[in-house]
Formats: sequence, structure tokens, C-alpha cells
Amino acid sequence: MACVELPTIIQGGMGVGLSNWTLARQVALRGELGVVSGTALDAVVARRLQDGDLGGHVRRALSHFPSPEMAARVLTHYFIAGGRSVADPYLAVPKISLKPSQAWLELSLISNFVEVWLAKEGHGGVVGINFLEKIQMATPAALLGAMLADVDYVLMGAGVPREIPRLLNDFARGAEGFINIDVEGAAEPFRLVLNPVELLGAELPTLNRPCFLAIVSADVLATYLARNEAIRPDGFIVEGHLAGGHNAPPRGQMTLDEQQEPIYGVRDEANLAKISALGLPFWLAGAYGRPEKVAEALASGATGVQVGTLFALCRDSGLTGELRDQLLAELDGSGPVVKTDPLASPTGFPFKVVQLPETLSDGAVYEERPRLCDLGYLRTAFVRPNGLVGYRCPSEPVAVYLKKGGKIEDTVGRQCLCNGLMANIGLGQHRLDGYVEPPILTLGSDVEAARALRAIHPAGWGAADVLTWLLSQVTVEIPALVGQKR
Repeated sequence: MACVELPTIIQGGMGVGLSNWTLARQVALRGELGVVSGTALDAVVARRLQDGDLGGHVRRALSHFPSPEMAARVLTHYFIAGGRSVADPYLAVPKISLKPSQAWLELSLISNFVEVWLAKEGHGGVVGINFLEKIQMATPAALLGAMLADVDYVLMGAGVPREIPRLLNDFARGAEGFINIDVEGAAEPFRLVLNPVELLGAELPTLNRPCFLAIVSADVLATYLARNEAIRPDGFIVEGHLAGGHNAPPRGQMTLDEQQEPIYGVRDEANLAKISALGLPFWLAGAYGRPEKVAEALASGATGVQVGTLFALCRDSGLTGELRDQLLAELDGSGPVVKTDPLASPTGFPFKVVQLPETLSDGAVYEERPRLCDLGYLRTAFVRPNGLVGYRCPSEPVAVYLKKGGKIEDTVGRQCLCNGLMANIGLGQHRLDGYVEPPILTLGSDVEAARALRAIHPAGWGAADVLTWLLSQVTVEIPALVGQKR
């Protein structure tokens, strides 16, 4: 399909709940692509409900969910009027697996619906959702939930998202869809099937097929995906290694510099001429958060840019006020320092980590945290010696991981991104023994762009301020408010 309403600016779909519906809505209201993070939304929405659903936003969205009975089941299980005691742990949500439970399927559908619906409420702007290819087992249900809310764009990176175009087409027809899950030690992939009619029956509405953008780091991957209509995306986001969050590893054998960061070279730079020749729209990401870089991207033939860090630090994002103030204060000095950590992420991908006291980047905080894996979004499936499928994560207790056949070297330096990213948005787990999960922060390498914006807006900024600054050197009109829709 051809994407409609191609934006100049794509707001990055960051973290867990960092790119929330309030941020995406503010960007979409002004004519650009607002993106919500689709990572762990089941846990995010379940915890919002347990905190009393401040403002009633989740319940307002759920009043529009196509299955009132399903919505009622989720509300009954998770909603706490007035909110839980801050000393009480959040209820656990079912873990993703190759054979998801009905309870998890319903929570996933509802949570992705809620986030997209709220981002789209009251206007005619475009809204997208960002997923990680690495979290394969969650994708079908999460994608269907977003489509139930009429999401306009789907973005996916951290892997090779070759199956998403077919899955989108199948769901748009109301048909059964599937993806193949890689299972370590299995002779062939496991097929995870989801049937929208079985889940929603007569309550299944007509679904529109969203535009799909694949996030790639190299022209080789873009060329591979574009050559076959069955796996071809509708466009690309070309993300360099200066971007925040997960980065593609350097091509060839990884070598580290004196700071123990991966060394990237010319081979890791995408050939934009080759990507342009594919004939699909593309956006550039990774240190493009400056007015002159937006103009440069457009001059190179790109449709626009994707920007994360500036939006992550704005008052509309899901970042807690305390962490935002701490990061903005760092901008007034010589920081913040952002390290490309080759070990932190359980995925094995390099991950940008802000070096900040009292976060998981602090060695003392890291050592104090008990290793556990109670959310499990980054677990991988493997075949046990008895032939059954198990799940493991290199961030779980070392003895447990080794017992499951994992390698000791894979556990070194691993950090629990699932819990840390939840803590960034004020939804960190409070454990029965009183331990509170610490945050782990990620930003792009180009903090100087944020420092420049800080000089213009010393009291902080909103999403509209970011857009005004980014588009100040190009002839793109920023509407005060796009047309009403709902």
C-alpha cells in the first residue's frame, strides 16, 4: 500500500511507556507522526489501572472497545478505585509465551487498543505504534489491538521484520494471521497463530491496514526487504548507531574502544543512494534532532527524520518529573554521559545507557539489585533436553540461567531492561521486602541538540516546541490543531 499523509517528523516510539499517548497525541495534533511505544503495554495499562486510572483515561478508552465483556473482565481484575497502597506490589500480568493464555491475549488486545485510541482521540492526525522484532511472541496480539483502534502506522526494528506486511494484510481481511518464532534448538520455527474472529466474533469491526515502516541500519537489509512484495514494507526508517535505545551491532567482529564501547566504521553507514533507489519513502534517525539536520535529510532525498531524545525530555513524555529534572540539570553542566553498552541488553544488541547516579548504570545500584525475571518480555524460547519448550533470559539469576542451558558469558553485565524501563515512567515494581526497582535511562548520543533547545527553553519544553524548532529551517507549516475526528 502507499502511505498517506507522509510526515516530515516522526516522533520516536521510545522505551516502555516513555512515548505514551499524551506525547503521541501532541505530535499528531500538529500534523506530524506521533508514535506510542508498543513494548510491554499490557503491564503498563494493568499498572495504571491499579494506580486508580488517574483522569479516567483508560476507562474512557475502554468504553469504546468493541467487546464490552472483554473490557469488563480486565477492569474487574486490575482496576483499584483510589489506587493501590504505594507499598503494595503491582499484580503480576501473564508472561508472553508460545501458547499465550486467554487472559494475556485479552489484556494485550485491550492495552494496545487503549494507548492508540487515546493518542487518536479528538483529532484527525496520524498516530503510529512501535514494536520490537525481538519481542516476537507479543507481536500478533499487540498488533491486532492497535488495529482495533485504527492505528495509522506500525514501526518495527531490532531485527528483520519480514513477516509483518503479511500479518497486517491478514488481519485487515479479518483472517487468521501468524508469525514464525525462532526457538533455540528446534528443527524449525514455531508458528504462533492468532484468529481475530475467534477472539472477537461478531464484535470484530472492519480493520484498516496501517502503513508499515521497517527500522533498518543498513541498505543491505532495506534492499532485502524491498525485493519481494510479500515482505516489502511501505517505507524505511534508517537509524544510525547514534540513536538511543537499541543499536544494530557493528558489522563484522565487534571490537571495543578504551571506554568499552563498540567501534563503528564506514561499513556501518547506510548507503542512502541505494536506499533512495528502492523507490520507497524513508526517514533518517540517529542525531537528526536539529533544524539543520532536518533540512539536510530532506536535501538528501529523505522524506524526513525520526527524533527521540528531544521528545523523551519534553514535558509531554511519560518520563517521571524527577528524572526529567535530573537530566535537564545534567544538560546545564557537562552531561549527561551516554554510553553505548555492549552488554546491558539481554537481546545482545548494544544499548545506549545514560550514566546517572541511583540508576542501574550506577555500579553500586546494579550490584544491589537482586537478579530476577518477573516480566519476561526479552526471554527467548529454547528446547529443553526432554523436548519441551522453556524460556530463559540472561538477566535472570545466573544459576537459573545456567540450569536452563545458558552460557555464563551471556550473563555478564546484563541488566533488567523490563523492570528498569517501567521505573522510568513511575511504574516500577515495589517488592514485598520493600525493594523498589531502579530506573535505567536511554538517550541518543547527540545531547548537544538537547542542550541547544534547553538554551531556548530554560524552563523545559513541550512537543510543540520541539516541532517548531526542528522545522524552523524548512518550509513546513505547523498547524495549531489538525481537524476534529472523534
